[in-house]
Amino acid sequence: MNSAPPDGSLPDATVSVDLAYHAPFAWPRLLAFLGGRAIDGAEAIEEDCYRRTLRVSTDGAVTSGWLEVRNGEHALRVTLAATLASALPQVTARLRHVFDLDVDPRAVAAALGPLAADEPGLRLPGAFDPFELAVRAVLGQQITVRAARTLAARFARAFGSPIDTPFANLNLLFPDAATVAGQSVDAIASLGIIGARTRTILALAEALAGRHLVLAPGQDAPTAIAALKALPGIGEWTAQYIAMRALGAADAFPHTDYGVMKALDEKNPRRVLALAEPWRPFRAYAVMHLWRSLG
Repeated sequence: MNSAPPDGSLPDATVSVDLAYHAPFAWPRLLAFLGGRAIDGAEAIEEDCYRRTLRVSTDGAVTSGWLEVRNGEHALRVTLAATLASALPQVTARLRHVFDLDVDPRAVAAALGPLAADEPGLRLPGAFDPFELAVRAVLGQQITVRAARTLAARFARAFGSPIDTPFANLNLLFPDAATVAGQSVDAIASLGIIGARTRTILALAEALAGRHLVLAPGQDAPTAIAALKALPGIGEWTAQYIAMRALGAADAFPHTDYGVMKALDEKNPRRVLALAEPWRPFRAYAVMHLWRSLG
């Protein structure tokens, strides 16, 4: 079902930009990955189009809006709400991170060899909001992707902010860290989130809101992983996954991941690490290919 305006048009008050990338680009595969993890109300994927709401802070001023992304010829075609025009440099930087536009896929494919041979344009999906991604990672601990998506949507509805967009299925801004840090354990647990994960989410929110923890694309991955693992309830899998997507850490590797182990037909975590050594410095891309191989 198309939830755009009835005539298929977008409002006049928009900004458009094309963002170039290096081919090949496995766009359908990237959309499928994002779509399977989309937070209802804040993100939507329809056919070959990605849309979401977002909040951007520029020089202390916070603005919000929506964006739409379609694939063109060697470039993504992006339409933004006019409210985001003043933050265009920050938004385009996020877009380049989320859709992994600056990587040379041929270099990655060459390093991964047979693993990437049949789909060399596979990208490493980033995150528009590191806090949102971290919450999603915590909610996804030891449950299915679908179950985590349900909890994330419930979380966004409970603590997020309403926003007007031209799309019926985009009406929420995911809550920021400061908002969540002000919630009680009981308020979060009432959503069906178990106590241990509730406390982890609060610890994450407090650390990010107080800037005791910083998560940003390009940040030193080992430092960030160590800081994440110092928080209650965050182990190796969660820290590595957050590094993969929030930092864009090309060599992050959640070696205890069930899907990675299954794809490699290996149950010993140390052996998994040994098998991954030839894929350095692109082990995060290897993870994407291993997950893809599971169908």
